[in-house]
Amino acid sequence: MNRLAGVTSPYLLQHADNPVDWWPWGPEAFEEAKRRDVPVLLSVGYSACHWCHVMAHESFEDPDTAALLNEHFVPVKVDREERPDVDAVYMEAVQAATGQGGWPMTVFLTPDAEPFYFGTYFPPAPRHGMPSFGQVLEGVRSAWTDRRDEVGEVAGRIVADLAGRSLTESLPADRRPPRPEELHTALMGLTRDFDAVRGGFGGAPKFPPSMALEFLLRHHARTGSAAALEMVQATCAAMARGGIYDQLGGGFARYAVDATWTVPHFEKMLYDNALLCRTYAHLWRATGSDLARRVALETADFMVRELRTDQGGFASALDADSDDGSGKHVEGAYYVWTPEQLRAVLGEKDAEFAAACFGVTEEGTFEEGASVLQLPDTDGPVDAERMASVKERLLAARAERPRPGRDDKVVAAWNGLAIAALAETGAYFDRPDLVQAATDAADLLVRVHMDWQARLHRTSRDGTPGANSGVLEDYADVAEGFLALAAVTGEGVWTEFAGFFLDTVLLQFTTEDGALYDTAADAETLIRRPQDPTDNATPSGWTAAAGALLSYAALTGSELHRTAAERALGIVTALGGRAPRFIGWGLAVAEAALDGPREIAVVGAQDDPATAALHRVALLGTAPGAVVALGSPGSDDSGEVPLLRDRPLVDGRPAAYVCRHFTCERPTTDPEELAERLRG
Repeated sequence: MNRLAGVTSPYLLQHADNPVDWWPWGPEAFEEAKRRDVPVLLSVGYSACHWCHVMAHESFEDPDTAALLNEHFVPVKVDREERPDVDAVYMEAVQAATGQGGWPMTVFLTPDAEPFYFGTYFPPAPRHGMPSFGQVLEGVRSAWTDRRDEVGEVAGRIVADLAGRSLTESLPADRRPPRPEELHTALMGLTRDFDAVRGGFGGAPKFPPSMALEFLLRHHARTGSAAALEMVQATCAAMARGGIYDQLGGGFARYAVDATWTVPHFEKMLYDNALLCRTYAHLWRATGSDLARRVALETADFMVRELRTDQGGFASALDADSDDGSGKHVEGAYYVWTPEQLRAVLGEKDAEFAAACFGVTEEGTFEEGASVLQLPDTDGPVDAERMASVKERLLAARAERPRPGRDDKVVAAWNGLAIAALAETGAYFDRPDLVQAATDAADLLVRVHMDWQARLHRTSRDGTPGANSGVLEDYADVAEGFLALAAVTGEGVWTEFAGFFLDTVLLQFTTEDGALYDTAADAETLIRRPQDPTDNATPSGWTAAAGALLSYAALTGSELHRTAAERALGIVTALGGRAPRFIGWGLAVAEAALDGPREIAVVGAQDDPATAALHRVALLGTAPGAVVALGSPGSDDSGEVPLLRDRPLVDGRPAAYVCRHFTCERPTTDPEELAERLRG
């Protein structure tokens, strides 16, 4: 019997009609495996995963394969976005055993949840040196039946190896943040990996390096490094002009399969777009770039238009695949164009113009002669009015195509990232609708995801919380988003909520030696308690928590939170020089710690234009990680944000106070003077 019909995960629901007798992750599945004395097949994926869909169609929908699975295994299906802890533990085992990982992840476990055989995608028939999935199942069944002692020994060694891994020895003895020379070493490491021709770091596949770009922007602000800013500008321009960016509808695909940003893996994830929206907004703040402004706003509008749910949160992803019009699901079908398709929509002359502008050729850049739209550099000016007309008509025509599926579960951490991006982008570009969208998402997280003890549910769907508890990145990223929203709106309640979540970080996730775990102390016990300080597609929970703790300490004066942030940054001291691409957010937080971070209190009535002018300058300051508090003297808000306390008006006029390293400068009522103080 397939047991997935009652779950909330859209990914699991995609498998609810499989002939496989799937179980969701839980003790009942492992009890069943013990009762039947069979191994567990753990299959981990996510809704927007192309190869997950391929393996599902090839194997999990096949009656013969399902019959083999059902007879000899207990099949368990996991959505990695709902259970990042389960995914992390077994992915670590897969990578340790095979040297690589990915999704779908296929792991065979003993009834005690100990892994003993690993893989990712398996085809329905042997090819490219890979065994078929059926051969794998038969091989594991045979080993379980005939060589049980060997299986047990392998599982025991793997579990012992995982349990013996600890990051404590990586932390410096004094648990200190990086020093200036260590951040410079990290910069040099990024410079060596930088692709000076095509932007980004490393070769194919090429992922948007959002966290590293934030570090480079902050490093430039603090030191004036031209090289740091040039890497950001070149990478952001290459991505914005490449096929990884949706030239018609805005928003970024997950990654490019090549080194030139030309052909994307077409799924669009909330977290990528939230992080990149904020990156481009910060690049505009630093340089005034028109391209950065356009991309930040288009990406924000994409999130609100395509990912916003009826409850005010933001859905997780759009699929890579969609119906190509013939009933067949094809990767990228919604997004790619042929010259013939351009002519059908635009007519001959405008189609020729569009093909030249977007790099559409008869040969194509994708499959079957189709092209991914790009925006290559041109020698002369482009007719902006004609371009706008072409984009509008192509977008309308594309809207008639079958749309990619949407994973509409709301993930707390990723909504925290979206709240920060939309709040700041809305404030920078005078878009109160974006600030309101951020506020609505924050309201949803409080109403639906938070319980009476200020503990977070990781996911919700249709306004109903999921059963899974929040992990470290949920608490850290939601706190980060709420602090950004408080800075923009002047509503101190968001700072108060952030404090609740960060107290949970200190109580449930932080060890005495300053290290952090990805799961709470009272969370479900797995074969290993996951702990990863390095960035993946999003900032690591460890360094995201360090950043939120640092900002909260600056706003409140809390020595407890400041000390926790500095101790957490010890891992950046250990890893930043060796692997800067993989701890970019930690390096960005370290830049903030080194700068202070600067604390700006803007005091005055919010409806006073003079207050608004000072507030805008404060938000646009480029000092790394600066925190901003806005309120009126004696208001309730000032009671919630200690940075505002005892900050009077100056001669009856709104004023800004700038503090750094426990020292405050004299207040100013002049926006230009404030701007000068807030330059890096």
